[in-house]
Amino acid sequence: MENVPLPAFRFSRLLTVQADDIDELNHVNNVRYVQWVQDTAAAHWQAAAPPEAQQRYVWVVREHHIRYLHPALLSQQLRCTTWVSSMEGVTSHRHVRIERAEDNKLLCEAETHWILLDPGTMRPQRIPAEMARWVQEAV
Repeated sequence: MENVPLPAFRFSRLLTVQADDIDELNHVNNVRYVQWVQDTAAAHWQAAAPPEAQQRYVWVVREHHIRYLHPALLSQQLRCTTWVSSMEGVTSHRHVRIERAEDNKLLCEAETHWILLDPGTMRPQRIPAEMARWVQEAV
């Protein structure tokens, strides 16, 4: 995973680690991080895209690359920050960083390739030029 700087056009949300996020090792389960990566991308899309566009397009994951750096523990507040570094053809390349909010310690970072689908046919479709403006501007 390359070290990609945070661009000005990023989206963040806060969450608090709950008891059902914790595994038998007494820290957040790795699968939960994957869910947070996807949920953060969805929250960004819902905040950035016009409502009518949200009906016209569907995003699916092609691949995730995730690096777990430090554990998150019960009741900690986490900041999930995402941005889209590129959109080309049918593919969007998105980054997510999950940090402990109290000290900004990086706990997890992910890169995800998303494919844009037509919801009627469920076939890939080219990303419209206007879409880059929606997700790459501050919301």
